[in-house]
Amino acid sequence: MTLIDADGVSHRIEGRRPGPDVTVRLHDRALHWSLMANPRLKVGEAYMDGGLTVDDGRLYEFLDLLGLNMADLESHPFVRVKMALERIVRVLGQYNPIGRAQRNVAHHYDLNGALYDTFLDADRQYSCAYFRTPQDTLEQAQAAKKAHIIAKLLIEPEHRVLDIGSGWGGLGLQIARDTGADVTGVTLSVEQHTVSSRRALETGLADRARFKLLDYRKETGTYDRIVSVGMFEHVGAPHYREFFAKVKSLLSDDGVMLLHSIGTMGPPGTQNPWVRKYIFPGGYTPSLSEVLRAIEHVGLFVTDVEILRLHYAETLKHWRLRFMANRDRVKAMAGYDDRFCRMWEFYLAAAEMSFRRMTQMVFQLQLAKKQSAVPLTRDYMIDGERGSRLPVAAE
Repeated sequence: MTLIDADGVSHRIEGRRPGPDVTVRLHDRALHWSLMANPRLKVGEAYMDGGLTVDDGRLYEFLDLLGLNMADLESHPFVRVKMALERIVRVLGQYNPIGRAQRNVAHHYDLNGALYDTFLDADRQYSCAYFRTPQDTLEQAQAAKKAHIIAKLLIEPEHRVLDIGSGWGGLGLQIARDTGADVTGVTLSVEQHTVSSRRALETGLADRARFKLLDYRKETGTYDRIVSVGMFEHVGAPHYREFFAKVKSLLSDDGVMLLHSIGTMGPPGTQNPWVRKYIFPGGYTPSLSEVLRAIEHVGLFVTDVEILRLHYAETLKHWRLRFMANRDRVKAMAGYDDRFCRMWEFYLAAAEMSFRRMTQMVFQLQLAKKQSAVPLTRDYMIDGERGSRLPVAAE
């Protein structure tokens, strides 16, 4: 990396391993100190504000370089001490009572819906896709993700299904359409609730697919199947036992739940401060150990575990390329400007690197009250996917 500081002095930093070669420029002398004192927050802020630029628009390569070296950065004594202090106070940032949880969700998911149309698939699946081959399109991979999840749930037409964090309704509507089951979705996003309810009417599925603007903690009744995709990251570690206790109370005796969430391969830690401040306030990426500890505490069986490794890196790559192709369209939207676009560009590229170069992954946990709730082998999952109506795979 070539770093040109705010005084115009060039500093060449040579690596010991192959990697990207980028030129970074600082335009504010205050960054000389703030980047050193708080790099995990200030690099993103400096890029958003224009105080840090990368020649030839090569932000992706710059973040790739950081991702390749992040373990070295986080092993530095100064950074280790700072991260230890963050872990001590992390509970404050993850405290998500009912009112605060809705405000946190609104910060991200109640943005102009047209923004999401610039980079998501037509079904607005805003979670990790499932790539059967590297050549799959985003649409094919998102359809495969839904089929993969539905196959794990073993849904029958007479079942009642609850979708916690139902987003824009794509998965819930797919379940109702493909299985004939009765589906209820709950979300805290006003925008998502409006869109999903409209989609249910437009597709003729409103008689068996409904969506509520409701915190899952207020839901009542009994469900044969519960699914939650991309919502658990917003629960917060202090609320994990509360979450699984509620799931257990809502599940029928032979019910099954499928939890799909971002996770980390490491021990419990803290959320990246830039992501927490600008993208997902109240969010947190859990380790499997703390999730399983909460499940054990409430007395649910873990009947299946699957780790999706590079699937989200590929998903984010598709999102990033689509967003960049539509950047001018986003900038023209009311309320959005260059700073917003730089923030979104940084978010998508940095998130991709966290999965491609660092410790982020996605886990799917299948849970039940009874050991006998699902078959003894996983053959039914494969058979279920093969029987689903998937788009033709790319050649």
